[in-house]
Amino acid sequence: MPEGPEVARQADLIRAVTADQVAEVWFGLPRLKRFGKRLSGQRVAHVRARGKAFLLEFSGGLTIYAHLQLAGVWHVDPSGTPPETTRSLRVRIDTARGSAFLYSASTVEVLTPAGLADHSYLGKLGPDVLDPDLSEAALRERIASARFQRSSLGGLYLRQEFLAGLGNYLRTEILHQAKLHPNRLARTLDASERRRLAKATLALPLQSYRTGGITNQPRRAERLRKAGLPPRAARWLAFEREGEECYRCGARIWRETHNGRRLYLCRTCQPAP
Repeated sequence: MPEGPEVARQADLIRAVTADQVAEVWFGLPRLKRFGKRLSGQRVAHVRARGKAFLLEFSGGLTIYAHLQLAGVWHVDPSGTPPETTRSLRVRIDTARGSAFLYSASTVEVLTPAGLADHSYLGKLGPDVLDPDLSEAALRERIASARFQRSSLGGLYLRQEFLAGLGNYLRTEILHQAKLHPNRLARTLDASERRRLAKATLALPLQSYRTGGITNQPRRAERLRKAGLPPRAARWLAFEREGEECYRCGARIWRETHNGRRLYLCRTCQPAP
């Protein structure tokens, strides 16, 4: 499932061909087909990512809400040419600038302003991990708040009500960068550890968004690619690097299971509580 940086980058592509444009809209899901005529001819007022969800707001007041889950994917083409695929087309949006195609997404809705305000998923989301207004001080306070004090960091960093857009690779990378074990409880962190954690939580998702998924040091990642490693192997600090050396201390990277999901860590840099 794409995480916040990937969703935000896809939203950028959709925005480039649809924002402020009059659209023709088609739905492949029978329950939504009636909305095609209602939305066609309206202007796409805004396209934004909210955590791992997409919101396409139209000038008439309705919003297309889509969550990719595990199978969904957007395809954006300035020429309006659909890709060759056997996937099921859920939504097509055509404008003078190009087309956006949504395939295989299991969650697609058309929401009124009231439905958007009362949405069960959106209403539970915490601040967006890429929100430029989310400060380090505010994040330190959130980590220290009573609401999350009894949570392990490994669990907390998958909870969308804590921070929207976090996921499995970001959890690994943030905790590794902050030198914190996933079994640590939030209430056990001292001020210095909360500061390290907040800094990594803000920095790595933003870096991933700007670089197309690289959380490793960009110069190191480039050096590794030039040495012959595929981009996927060079992009991360710890994620999917089981058995390889920690870039920081040279110890082995381990793969463990935390909260039912795989997680990678250095047991030397991230000592268990």
